[in-house]
Parts: sequence; structure tokens; C-alpha cells
Amino acid sequence: MNTLTTSQKSWPLRQPAAFLALAGIIWFALYQALLPTSEALVSALPVDRTSHLGGAIQFFLYDTPKVLMLLTGVVFVMGMINSYFTPERTRALLAGRSEGVANVMAASLGIVTPFCSCSAVPLFIGFVQAGVPLGVTFSFLISAPMVNEVALTLLFGMFGWKVAMLYLGLGLTVAIVAGWTIGRMKMENYLEDWVRDIPKTSAEFEASEMTLADRVDGGFAAVHEIVGRVWPYILAGIAIGALIHGYVPEDFMASFMGKEAWWSVPLAVLMGVPMYTNAAGVIPIVQALLSKGAALGTVLAFMMSVIALSLPEMIILRKVLKIRLIATFVGVVATGILIVGFVFNAVL
Repeated sequence: MNTLTTSQKSWPLRQPAAFLALAGIIWFALYQALLPTSEALVSALPVDRTSHLGGAIQFFLYDTPKVLMLLTGVVFVMGMINSYFTPERTRALLAGRSEGVANVMAASLGIVTPFCSCSAVPLFIGFVQAGVPLGVTFSFLISAPMVNEVALTLLFGMFGWKVAMLYLGLGLTVAIVAGWTIGRMKMENYLEDWVRDIPKTSAEFEASEMTLADRVDGGFAAVHEIVGRVWPYILAGIAIGALIHGYVPEDFMASFMGKEAWWSVPLAVLMGVPMYTNAAGVIPIVQALLSKGAALGTVLAFMMSVIALSLPEMIILRKVLKIRLIATFVGVVATGILIVGFVFNAVL
């Protein structure tokens, strides 16, 4: 086994506290320079800054490094925090809890655990083995991809803390209520037979002692894994957002996704389901839609459906769930998202 001595480790791992302080200062200085730098770059190009093309280019040049910096910083910090929330620890925290309380815990854990829809099947199986109730498992599976650190960070960076907290509250409410509702329906018989027959195992876990250097190393690993996986979606989302920002007329978007069109919320949900992206890819599009007059409730409904009800996730879950349970899951979550969209279009 290869074991690095202290002298052989890289500087961040030998002096983690100093590294974190210096990295934070450099990150903040670079972040503050993004807007003037993007404006200077557009001014140096042979395009009119006030034209459609100039606006689209400035949007792309500013938002791309902004989103990537926000994502890298928060994923690094959450990678350090996530070392406390292994799959074993998560299952142990949820196993044996009563419904209601467990739904709240499961949805809350979804915010800080590094799991996405691609982890749905192994997580689902692990929860079943640990004896976690079906409804509680669904609260976690809804919350983990929809209300995660990536979504909240990008929303905060683009719209401020009020919208980020609003999305946090809405996402948690949908996850808690939908999971509890599915739990009350007693649909365990609609798990695939091989899943129901899996022998139950202990949900115990062994706590491991980790140093600050170990957690810094975990932060680097999280950045490599998560940012390395989602950056193409970020670029695609920002490119689409730049085109919407630069070229789509405000009147068109307001009529298509505005408050006055009652059908805009269900249409937004239907449009979001077949899309294959995540928070990193959809939030730049959300920003552009809102800047063009789309209603907040409609846009939130679109975003939630893209993240929580994506067709690829349904295909993955088909391995462990029968069609009726998948249909119930989609129906309950979609109803919650529709209510969110209609309510916020009515009150805002």
C-alpha cells in the first residue's frame, strides 16, 4: 500500500489551513474582476455592445467563468463536508425513523449528499436493504438531485439569496409531501420482485477519523468528479441562455411563459420532463428566461421538472420499480410542481 509521508504530500495537504485562506482570497479577487473583464473583452471585439450579438457575447463571457467559479468553490467546500455523509451513514440516519420526521430528515439530507439521478438504483437498493420506508426513500431521491448545493449555489450567484431560499423551501416541501404521500399509499408491492426479496442488512456504520488535509483532498476529488462531469452542461446551458438573452424578444417570452397564460405552467412541466440536463445546465437558461419576461412560477416549475422528473432517471428507476409506482411517483411530484408554479404566479 502506498502511503505518502508528510514531506511527500503536496503543499495544500501539508498546510491545509493556509491553503484554504489563500485560495479564498484569490477566488474572491478573481470573482470581483469578472464583470469588468467581460465588458472589456466585448469592447475589444468588432461588435456593437448594444446589439443582439454584443449582448449575447457579454452574457456568455461573464456567466461562463462566473458559474464555473461558483460551482468549483462550493463543490470543493461541500466535498469536504460530504465526507461526513457516506451512503452508509445516510442509510443509518434514516433507518428506523418514523414517517413524517424521517421524510423531513431524508429531504434535508438530500441537500448535503453528493448523489444524483445516476445513483438512483444503487441508493434505492441500499435504502431497501437498510429497512428505510418507501416514502422516506422517495423524499430523499426527489430532494438529492433537485435541491442540491449546485442548484442553490448557482441560484444564489445569479438571483440572490431570496430566490435561492425560495427554491430551497419549495424543493424541500415538494420532496417531503410527495414522499409522505407515496408512503401513505402503501405501494411496496409495486417494487420489482427481486428488490423486495433482497435480505435486510444492518444500517450501522463505522465512523472514521479524518484530518483537515483529508477533507481538503476530498474537496479536490469532488471538484474533479462533479465539475468534470457537468461542465459541458454548463457551457450548453449558458450558450442557450446567451441566445435567449440576445435574440428572443421580451414580448414573445412574456406571452409564452407569462402569468397571463394559464397553460404556461403545465406546458413548462411537460417540456422539462424529456430534457436531459441538471441544475448546472438549466439555471443559465432560467436566468435568460426571467430576463425576457417569463413568470417566476412558470420558470421554477420548468426547472424543477427538468431536475426531478427527467426521462433518463425514470428509465433508470424502471430497473427497481414497476410501471404503476413510477407513474404514481411522476404524478405526485408533477402535481406538487404544478401547485408551486400556479401559486407563485398568483402571488408574485
